[in-house]
Amino acid sequence: MTYVWIEVLLLAKLARQPMHGYELRKQVEESSGRALSNNSLYPALRRFAEAGAVTRAAEPQEGKPPRHIYTITDVGRELLHDLLADLPPDLAGDSAEFLARVASFRWLAPDERVAVLDARVGALTAQADRMAKLAAAQADPWSRLVLDEVGRRLADEQDWLATLRARARKPLPEEELR
Repeated sequence: MTYVWIEVLLLAKLARQPMHGYELRKQVEESSGRALSNNSLYPALRRFAEAGAVTRAAEPQEGKPPRHIYTITDVGRELLHDLLADLPPDLAGDSAEFLARVASFRWLAPDERVAVLDARVGALTAQADRMAKLAAAQADPWSRLVLDEVGRRLADEQDWLATLRARARKPLPEEELR
Protein backbone atom coordinates (compact mmCIF):
# COMPACT_ATOMS: atom_id res chain seq x y z
CA MET A 1 0.00 0.00 0.00
CA THR A 2 1.33 3.41 -0.94
CA TYR A 3 0.83 6.21 1.50
CA VAL A 4 0.56 9.62 -0.13
CA TRP A 5 2.12 11.28 2.93
CA ILE A 6 5.41 9.52 2.17
CA GLU A 7 5.42 10.87 -1.36
CA VAL A 8 4.52 14.36 -0.15
CA LEU A 9 7.34 14.45 2.40
CA LEU A 10 9.94 13.03 0.01
CA LEU A 11 9.12 15.42 -2.81
CA ALA A 12 8.95 18.38 -0.42
CA LYS A 13 12.44 17.60 0.87
CA LEU A 14 13.80 17.19 -2.65
CA ALA A 15 12.16 20.47 -3.67
CA ARG A 16 14.52 22.19 -1.25
CA GLN A 17 17.71 20.42 -2.37
CA PRO A 18 19.02 17.25 -4.03
CA MET A 19 19.81 14.43 -1.59
CA HIS A 20 20.90 10.81 -1.42
CA GLY A 21 18.55 8.22 0.02
CA TYR A 22 19.95 8.00 3.54
CA GLU A 23 20.00 11.79 3.91
CA LEU A 24 16.46 12.01 2.56
CA ARG A 25 15.19 9.37 4.98
CA LYS A 26 16.89 11.16 7.88
CA GLN A 27 15.47 14.57 6.88
CA VAL A 28 11.92 13.16 6.65
CA GLU A 29 12.22 11.63 10.11
CA GLU A 30 13.73 14.78 11.65
CA SER A 31 11.01 17.02 10.26
CA SER A 32 7.99 14.78 10.76
CA GLY A 33 8.89 12.42 13.59
CA ARG A 34 7.91 9.53 11.30
CA ALA A 35 10.41 6.77 10.67
CA LEU A 36 10.71 5.82 7.04
CA SER A 37 11.97 2.37 6.13
CA ASN A 38 14.07 1.58 3.08
CA ASN A 39 11.13 -0.56 1.93
CA SER A 40 9.06 2.63 1.65
CA LEU A 41 11.80 5.03 0.58
CA TYR A 42 13.45 3.32 -2.36
CA PRO A 43 10.32 2.03 -4.11
CA ALA A 44 8.91 5.58 -3.94
CA LEU A 45 12.13 7.02 -5.38
CA ARG A 46 12.07 4.38 -8.13
CA ARG A 47 8.45 5.29 -9.00
CA PHE A 48 9.39 8.98 -9.06
CA ALA A 49 12.34 8.30 -11.38
CA GLU A 50 10.17 6.18 -13.72
CA ALA A 51 7.55 8.98 -13.81
CA GLY A 52 10.18 11.64 -14.52
CA ALA A 53 9.51 13.37 -11.18
CA VAL A 54 13.14 12.97 -10.05
CA THR A 55 16.47 12.27 -11.67
CA ARG A 56 19.04 9.94 -10.17
CA ALA A 57 22.76 10.47 -10.59
CA ALA A 58 25.58 8.33 -9.25
CA GLU A 59 28.11 10.16 -7.08
CA PRO A 60 31.45 8.34 -6.70
CA GLN A 61 32.75 7.62 -3.20
CA GLU A 62 36.27 6.54 -2.42
CA GLY A 63 36.42 2.88 -1.44
CA LYS A 64 32.64 2.49 -1.58
CA PRO A 65 30.01 1.96 -4.21
CA PRO A 66 28.66 5.19 -5.67
CA ARG A 67 25.71 6.73 -3.91
CA HIS A 68 22.73 8.02 -5.81
CA ILE A 69 21.68 11.64 -5.59
CA TYR A 70 18.03 12.40 -6.31
CA THR A 71 16.97 15.75 -7.78
CA ILE A 72 13.39 16.88 -8.28
CA THR A 73 12.33 17.86 -11.81
CA ASP A 74 9.65 20.26 -13.03
CA VAL A 75 7.36 17.23 -13.32
CA GLY A 76 8.14 16.42 -9.69
CA ARG A 77 7.38 19.97 -8.57
CA GLU A 78 4.04 19.80 -10.35
CA LEU A 79 3.32 16.41 -8.79
CA LEU A 80 4.22 17.77 -5.35
CA HIS A 81 1.86 20.69 -5.80
CA ASP A 82 -0.97 18.43 -6.95
CA LEU A 83 -0.48 16.02 -4.04
CA LEU A 84 -0.37 18.88 -1.54
CA ALA A 85 -3.35 20.80 -2.85
CA ASP A 86 -5.62 17.75 -3.08
CA LEU A 87 -6.77 16.24 0.20
CA PRO A 88 -9.66 13.96 -0.75
CA PRO A 89 -12.21 13.02 1.91
CA ASP A 90 -10.84 9.48 2.28
CA LEU A 91 -7.43 10.93 3.23
CA ALA A 92 -8.63 14.02 5.13
CA GLY A 93 -9.42 11.92 8.20
CA ASP A 94 -5.91 10.44 8.31
CA SER A 95 -3.60 12.42 10.59
CA ALA A 96 -0.39 11.43 8.78
CA GLU A 97 -1.80 12.51 5.42
CA PHE A 98 -3.02 15.82 6.79
CA LEU A 99 0.10 16.67 8.79
CA ALA A 100 2.40 15.92 5.83
CA ARG A 101 0.52 18.52 3.86
CA VAL A 102 0.63 21.10 6.66
CA ALA A 103 4.39 20.56 6.99
CA SER A 104 4.65 21.42 3.29
CA PHE A 105 2.28 24.41 3.20
CA ARG A 106 5.19 26.57 2.03
CA TRP A 107 4.59 25.20 -1.48
CA LEU A 108 0.89 26.19 -1.56
CA ALA A 109 -0.91 29.47 -2.11
CA PRO A 110 -3.01 30.75 0.82
CA ASP A 111 -6.34 29.69 -0.74
CA GLU A 112 -4.96 26.19 -1.37
CA ARG A 113 -3.84 25.91 2.25
CA VAL A 114 -7.31 26.92 3.43
CA ALA A 115 -8.89 24.28 1.15
CA VAL A 116 -6.70 21.58 2.76
CA LEU A 117 -7.67 22.81 6.22
CA ASP A 118 -11.35 22.84 5.24
CA ALA A 119 -11.09 19.23 4.08
CA ARG A 120 -9.64 18.27 7.48
CA VAL A 121 -12.33 20.23 9.35
CA GLY A 122 -14.98 18.36 7.40
CA ALA A 123 -13.44 15.00 8.24
CA LEU A 124 -13.09 15.89 11.94
CA THR A 125 -16.65 17.19 12.13
CA ALA A 126 -17.94 13.90 10.74
CA GLN A 127 -15.77 11.92 13.18
CA ALA A 128 -16.89 14.06 16.13
CA ASP A 129 -20.56 13.62 15.23
CA ARG A 130 -20.05 9.88 15.00
CA MET A 131 -18.24 9.75 18.38
CA ALA A 132 -20.99 11.79 20.06
CA LYS A 133 -23.69 9.44 18.76
CA LEU A 134 -21.74 6.38 19.82
CA ALA A 135 -21.05 7.84 23.27
CA ALA A 136 -24.72 8.74 23.79
CA ALA A 137 -25.79 5.19 22.93
CA GLN A 138 -23.04 3.47 24.92
CA ALA A 139 -24.26 1.65 28.04
CA ASP A 140 -20.77 0.76 29.32
CA PRO A 141 -19.44 3.76 31.29
CA TRP A 142 -15.78 3.00 30.48
CA SER A 143 -16.46 2.80 26.77
CA ARG A 144 -18.45 6.03 27.01
CA LEU A 145 -15.44 7.70 28.71
CA VAL A 146 -13.19 6.60 25.85
CA LEU A 147 -15.61 7.85 23.22
CA ASP A 148 -15.99 11.16 25.05
CA GLU A 149 -12.19 11.52 25.19
CA VAL A 150 -11.88 10.87 21.47
CA GLY A 151 -14.52 13.55 20.92
CA ARG A 152 -12.61 15.98 23.14
CA ARG A 153 -9.41 15.39 21.20
CA LEU A 154 -11.24 16.02 17.95
CA ALA A 155 -12.56 19.30 19.36
CA ASP A 156 -9.04 20.30 20.44
CA GLU A 157 -7.75 19.69 16.94
CA GLN A 158 -10.57 21.76 15.48
CA ASP A 159 -9.48 24.63 17.72
CA TRP A 160 -5.92 24.23 16.43
CA LEU A 161 -7.21 24.20 12.86
CA ALA A 162 -8.94 27.54 13.44
CA THR A 163 -5.56 28.98 14.48
CA LEU A 164 -3.87 27.46 11.44
CA ARG A 165 -6.58 28.84 9.17
CA ALA A 166 -5.79 32.42 10.20
CA ARG A 167 -2.09 31.86 9.55
CA ALA A 168 -2.67 29.94 6.32
CA ARG A 169 -4.45 32.90 4.74
CA LYS A 170 -1.30 35.02 4.89
CA PRO A 171 1.41 34.67 2.23
CA LEU A 172 4.76 33.80 3.71
CA PRO A 173 7.64 36.25 3.44
CA GLU A 174 9.70 35.59 0.33
CA GLU A 175 12.74 34.40 2.30
CA GLU A 176 10.74 31.54 3.86
CA LEU A 177 9.86 30.20 0.42
CA ARG A 178 13.46 29.35 -0.42
